[in-house]
Amino acid sequence: MSELSSSSNKQVLPREELRPGKSGLASSVGDHRGEAWADERTGRVIEPRNARIGWEPTSSNTAEGHGAADNPRSDAAALLPGSESSARFHMPSAREPGGLGRCLVDGDIGRQAREGDEPQSAGARAPQPHASEESDALVVPTCKKSANSRVTPEESMEGRSAANGKSAWGNAEGTQRPQVRRAHITKRVGERAKREKDAKFNNLLSHMKTPLLKEAYQRLRKDAAAGVDGESWSSYGEQLDARLQELEERIHRGNYHPQPVRRVHIPKGDGRTRPLGIPTLEDKIVQQAARMLLEPIYEQSAFLGFSYGFRPCRSPHAALGALSLMLHCRKVNWVLDADIRSFFDTIDHGWMQKFIEHRVADGRMVRLLMKWLHAGVMEGNELHDVQEGTPQGGSISPLMANIYLHYVLDVWVQAWRKKHAHGAVYIVRYADDFVMGFQHEQDALAMRAALAERLAKFGLELHADKTRVLRFGRFAGRDSTRLDGRKRPETFDFLGFTHICASGRAGRFWVVRRTAGKKRKMKLAKLREETRRHRHKPVVEQYRRLCESLRGHYGYYGVPGNHRAMNSFRGHVRRDWHAALQRRSQRARWSAKQRAQFDRLFPLPPARITRLFPSQLFLPLTRGGSPVREIRSPGSVRGAA
Repeated sequence: MSELSSSSNKQVLPREELRPGKSGLASSVGDHRGEAWADERTGRVIEPRNARIGWEPTSSNTAEGHGAADNPRSDAAALLPGSESSARFHMPSAREPGGLGRCLVDGDIGRQAREGDEPQSAGARAPQPHASEESDALVVPTCKKSANSRVTPEESMEGRSAANGKSAWGNAEGTQRPQVRRAHITKRVGERAKREKDAKFNNLLSHMKTPLLKEAYQRLRKDAAAGVDGESWSSYGEQLDARLQELEERIHRGNYHPQPVRRVHIPKGDGRTRPLGIPTLEDKIVQQAARMLLEPIYEQSAFLGFSYGFRPCRSPHAALGALSLMLHCRKVNWVLDADIRSFFDTIDHGWMQKFIEHRVADGRMVRLLMKWLHAGVMEGNELHDVQEGTPQGGSISPLMANIYLHYVLDVWVQAWRKKHAHGAVYIVRYADDFVMGFQHEQDALAMRAALAERLAKFGLELHADKTRVLRFGRFAGRDSTRLDGRKRPETFDFLGFTHICASGRAGRFWVVRRTAGKKRKMKLAKLREETRRHRHKPVVEQYRRLCESLRGHYGYYGVPGNHRAMNSFRGHVRRDWHAALQRRSQRARWSAKQRAQFDRLFPLPPARITRLFPSQLFLPLTRGGSPVREIRSPGSVRGAA
């Protein structure tokens, strides 16, 4: 910096004097376009193409390469004698391979003299003409080529000068790479979990920074119901960066405390209601961020293939496809249809903490997860303490439920099958509903007894009315009549479908899936209430809403063999809509001709099949080490993709 201070008493040419046509040096240059002139200090010949006249001189605070002087055009006046930036070396437009020296910082000694350089006094660095086309190692430091860079092996990489006593590479690492590092933290967590199956993660909460919280905020539903504070997605985003920064600080200080969830009830198919807990938007953000950090650990190294509930890239139809392949292509003669009573409301918090600590050794993350379990429930104006269970409705609840059932049910079933079963045993689980297939009846009965004892150990209980062992499979039709005295085999419901033993046209065994009666009645009652409530609105608006509901119904229940049930559902919706429209007037009664004319004007979408046969589906997620994961489509080779 001594050179810069020594040049401060020299004359600085203003901007106007540097333009062609004005007095001074710029004018003399402009009068001899195409001609070269000699530098007053060095005596070298300077060509006009290298002078770059017409820009502001480089200020002293940008002379080290960290400011506006990084632009090659901003140092045009550096070659002019008497300018403040005359001591600054210039960045070349091209470099010779191997022509850069080692990284030097302020205070290093000057470079060795090159051939042709003018003598200079000690402690001073004479500027080199731009026509030399060579970089100066004192100004453009170099560093070793990175293995991930795209620079050729013969070419070095530009480094940066040190700042505040840090190395040049450390400066670049702290300013250029954090966004990339944070963007892939969840991926790196999953890669480590896949590589080290039994590894424990002890530093997860440190990755919960503002970028991750912002991504979690973007993943939330914008139209979701608000919690007890009434904060919506759009209102929270008005000052998003400031709020997320403050939230990050509270999380790492330990001052983050979740608010109670708002309790609402939704109707179930059996006439009862299901309680849901709606967290506040801030709690949703933190829960979503925690789920993004924890989910790769269990997806890559813990969860088994027959678990489908609330997992990425797995849907209810994937579980239904695996179940159909199990019933069609495996040795299944008996089925255990099981359901856990009030599973989400009876999860033991002590066991939950122990299960989480199997893979998460970060005490701060474990305490954060347990805070959500003890946050309490706000129902009306009353606050209720929670001693067990996890509220349904939060982003973290499905993951914690899967963790609980993984250790209570999935791992235990795997061990029981290898140790106690006499024949084939298969299982498909979606959340707390699961179906097991057995080759022998004694295995099915033994499993039911052992399962009840196993669940009781962890505070759970089988639903007595929904758990049963029934004969089901390709020989069920024959054996039900001969051994059980039934006209046809029993049926069972799973994920909204009733599974029925049937035969195709060629007499082959086929599992027919029909819309479950309880689901069908509940959906019709809901649509009937909506049409009655909106019957005074414009017919076009009512028609649009009904079409959307029917298309959504076909999208889920449109499986092969269910066309008759969907067509019947459409007929009920049509009749209920016509009846609601006629009730708008006491004298409005439609004739058959009027009904037909109305149907031509507002035709409801016809029933259609939207899903493939299970044998036509490619299910790579159901293959692997467990029994159900080995299910393949008919004709496939073991181990083939």
